[in-house]
Amino acid sequence: MEIAREAVRLFADRGVAATTAEEIAAAAGISQRTLWRYTSSKELCVRPLLTYALDFVIALMRSWPRDRPLAEAVVGTSTPEADGARDSDAEALRDLVRLTRTEPGLRAVWLQVHHDAEPAFAEVLAEHAGHGPDDLEPRVQATLLNGALRVAVEQWAWGADPQPLPLSGTIHRALAIARSGLSD
Repeated sequence: MEIAREAVRLFADRGVAATTAEEIAAAAGISQRTLWRYTSSKELCVRPLLTYALDFVIALMRSWPRDRPLAEAVVGTSTPEADGARDSDAEALRDLVRLTRTEPGLRAVWLQVHHDAEPAFAEVLAEHAGHGPDDLEPRVQATLLNGALRVAVEQWAWGADPQPLPLSGTIHRALAIARSGLSD
């Protein structure tokens, strides 16, 4: 996470093209060689910051009691340590998602992270409902969940909402819209 935080800080200050892997490594207090053990490109340095919240949601969904709706797991439950981690990384996440609008390499990482999360969401949804992970229902539900989470974070980061909510409020709102389905 420290590498991701420093990469975002440097990318926000200088831009991706003007930031070198050597500068990211130095800012994180590691050698460039160590940096390359963790990642294959400077853009991918940010991946842990993007996957942290999705991994948390997936783990929470996996441990959620079968007799309670999974939607509660996504919107209503957190732990003090997770809240603290989210609070401390919120600005870095906001900066990073803002950069995805203008930096194609970071946009590619952002979209890949969400693409990679979808099968994991489908697997958890399928297990919870007694379906196979390749069945249509959990795959569509996973796509709705994943899309709602992605768009909520973008809405929050890009400041596109005329009455901005905190990130958790924006996620709640996006999931409510997803649950209501397509309009007739």
